[in-house]
Amino acid sequence: GADVVVIVTEWDAFRALDLRRVKELANAPVLVDLRNIYNPDDMAAAGFTYVSVGRA
Repeated sequence: GADVVVIVTEWDAFRALDLRRVKELANAPVLVDLRNIYNPDDMAAAGFTYVSVGRA
């Protein structure tokens, strides 16, 4: 039921999220990735609004 999912760690558990499940559980498919774990194109293909920091 979260409005936004924010990743603030590089732990392996967060590198392999079940994105379909995250999308089902969230109020909106929005993911903020402060560690640049995920590929922006992959996230868009999965239907997420994806925000990362420090990328050119």
